[in-house]
Amino acid sequence: MADPFRVRVTVRGYELDTQGHLNQAVYLQYAEHARWECLRAAGISQDRLLAGGVGPVALEVTLKFHRELRGGDEVDVTCEYHWGAGKTFEIVQEFTRPDGSAVATVTGVGGILDLTARRLVTDPRARFQQLATDPGPLNL
Repeated sequence: MADPFRVRVTVRGYELDTQGHLNQAVYLQYAEHARWECLRAAGISQDRLLAGGVGPVALEVTLKFHRELRGGDEVDVTCEYHWGAGKTFEIVQEFTRPDGSAVATVTGVGGILDLTARRLVTDPRARFQQLATDPGPLNL
């Protein structure tokens, strides 16, 4: 398996909490940003998803903290899709400093929502394969 997709983010001052470290909710925003960038790297834009009548959905998210981030820190956020059978898939996202030290881990269960039927697509892996112009970032 290839290295997971990653994007680097710099912590901005307005994202800090009263203790001076990155607000816990912002970790989830960084994870969401990395997931959208991963889709974009695979050739799947929001417009392409909407034209296909589908959209990704988060069904479960777990966030585990290892070290704090402070203003000006840089963090790499990975995005690694794990496919199984059924309507859902797992995404594992590691937050690391440029030196490789662990900051946080986000794990989630996702699916693809049929926007007309308002139900999960039966085979999300196949749907992403249809939509992707470069399936590599999605582990397809």
